Amino acid sequence: MCQNCAQRLLTLDRGPASPRSEWQRARHAERKYLRQLLRIARHIGDLTETGFNPADPASAARLEVMLRRYADTITPWAEAAGWSMVSEVAARDEREWFRVSREMGRALRAEISSAPTGMAMRTALAEQVSLIRSLPIEAAQRVHDLTLKGITEGTRASEIAAEIMRSGKVSASRANLIARTEVSRTASALTQARAEHIGSPGYFWRTAGDTDVRPSHKAMAGEFVAWNAPPTLDGMTGHAGSFPNCRCYPEPVLPEI
Repeated sequence: MCQNCAQRLLTLDRGPASPRSEWQRARHAERKYLRQLLRIARHIGDLTETGFNPADPASAARLEVMLRRYADTITPWAEAAGWSMVSEVAARDEREWFRVSREMGRALRAEISSAPTGMAMRTALAEQVSLIRSLPIEAAQRVHDLTLKGITEGTRASEIAAEIMRSGKVSASRANLIARTEVSRTASALTQARAEHIGSPGYFWRTAGDTDVRPSHKAMAGEFVAWNAPPTLDGMTGHAGSFPNCRCYPEPVLPEI
């Protein structure tokens, strides 16, 4: 840790909020990513409506096969959609880092330009492809589990059928969670990669600052967090922006290069 950073951390227990909020999650990328994921959810709904017949007990098994095949079919599309999101978030993160570097000098700009973000982007892309494919796979598993429940627990066929027909809505809800969580998590990971590369010891935890912030995250507002010591909140460990539905973000503490 640089000496100036250490002195700063000794005197600031709760860093003041930045006058700008450029480190916040990329809302445009989130909305765009959500639209793409909802296309998958709608198609899952379409497959369910056309492929499932409550009067035909065998149609549930056929629907399950259709959904699993759909997951394989969309893999190339998932790669393109995932890369589009990761690239947009990365470009936004880079712009903000360059804005900061202009204020602090050429040396910092040169260091930021050479940051090893490639690995973080490849990891994020692989995770997005897996998550996108999980939408029809989870829908297929849900159909399987519901069918099994009807057989083993004697649940009324009409109740099982109604739940199967909700597959599209369930997938849409899952798509919302993925879009909100993954865009924020990708942004935090890229910020961390660049920050650690230039010698940043950690960051100040920032929240969205509204009534929807969960209590455990509100308690973290303004706290310094070391990159190598992510906190555990509500039974989960991670940095700001990496939790499900988290709208918090890290504001890096920068060395004075």
